[in-house]
Amino acid sequence: FFSLHSLIPPVPYRPCFIPPPLPAPHTTHLQGINLEFRTMDLMMEASNPKGYLSTPGPDRNGEHMMGTTIMAVEFKGGVVVGADSRTSTGSYVANRVSDKLSKVHDRIYCLRSGSAADTQAVADMVAYYLDMHSVEVDTPPAVKTAANLFKMITYNNKDRLLASIICAGWDAKNGGQVYSIPLGGSIVRQPFAVGGSGSTYIFGHCDSEYKKGMEQKECEAFVSKAIAHAMSRDGSSGGVIRLAIITENGVERKYIPGDKLPFMKDE
Repeated sequence: FFSLHSLIPPVPYRPCFIPPPLPAPHTTHLQGINLEFRTMDLMMEASNPKGYLSTPGPDRNGEHMMGTTIMAVEFKGGVVVGADSRTSTGSYVANRVSDKLSKVHDRIYCLRSGSAADTQAVADMVAYYLDMHSVEVDTPPAVKTAANLFKMITYNNKDRLLASIICAGWDAKNGGQVYSIPLGGSIVRQPFAVGGSGSTYIFGHCDSEYKKGMEQKECEAFVSKAIAHAMSRDGSSGGVIRLAIITENGVERKYIPGDKLPFMKDE
């Protein structure tokens, strides 16, 4: 039996060529943008030999945080709540005019500090439950009910959430009320409450300036001045001041721009 395969000489064995591994890509920061591809990295280095733009920019890849100053105070006819407007991502200001006063019912608001995502989710859940509760009982919910909902959610998820809340509002039974729900899910009713990273700068000022039985205008000045001082010291607080006055007649929103912030030296 004759086969053509017998006329073809055997091909000598050659191992497959495996190219050497490329060096690991490194990250170059160009105006805060991470360039993970080495080819683009080399192109940028070639076009910028002196490294004018090689200084690392601000970190924009972190979690959105409400590094903030929030405050609420009771008066005879209701409450005054206020907050700054800066939302940061690492050292980068992601939003300079954010609204940290979240409505959970007609006359109940919450002030949020901590993780923006966590606090927004918790506020949405409380608003949902309060809507169902008000329909079931056929009456507006009590401020204490809203505060206890915040407490239950944050306490039961204290190992997963970074959320510190001030819940304040007015109801027909107890009038104006302020509840503080710090990290961990405890709940305390206070005549006034402060929270956020900027609060550490103004505890002494608040203790000194607070007077029992203040009127609405006095409370507005008290809150706006305290937040303005915190914004001047705390790098995670800034922007503008947003106020809300909650009474039996409804909610009145006020806005103080960044170039008209009240300071004690202006008196």
